Amino acid sequence: QVQLVESGGGLVQPGGSLRLSCAASGSIFSINTMRWYRQAPGKQRELVALITRGGSTDYADSVKGRFTISRDNAKNTVYLQMNSLKPEDTAVYHCNADIRRIAATYDLGYWGQGTQVTISS
Repeated sequence: QVQLVESGGGLVQPGGSLRLSCAASGSIFSINTMRWYRQAPGKQRELVALITRGGSTDYADSVKGRFTISRDNAKNTVYLQMNSLKPEDTAVYHCNADIRRIAATYDLGYWGQGTQVTISS
């Protein structure tokens, strides 16, 4: 069994900051790429950021310079530091990870439950 548990969402004012965390647990052999997605009402799901096992990162243009994705491989955790938040950042944020289970020969994509981030004054 593998699961991803998220934390850190909430309500903040424009210009504020939040730090999202997503910890993977279970019968895990390795975790490769980890990602953060978001989906706002009436909009398509958007890939916000990703980070490879080795630490290479990529970001959506809309969050570059404001968000930072990082990971702690020892804790099987991915983070999303969100600064200078804007109302348009309001969305449900989901983490995703490519995980190889113990005794498996392939990776599967796993998803967190989602956490609401609301930016409003």
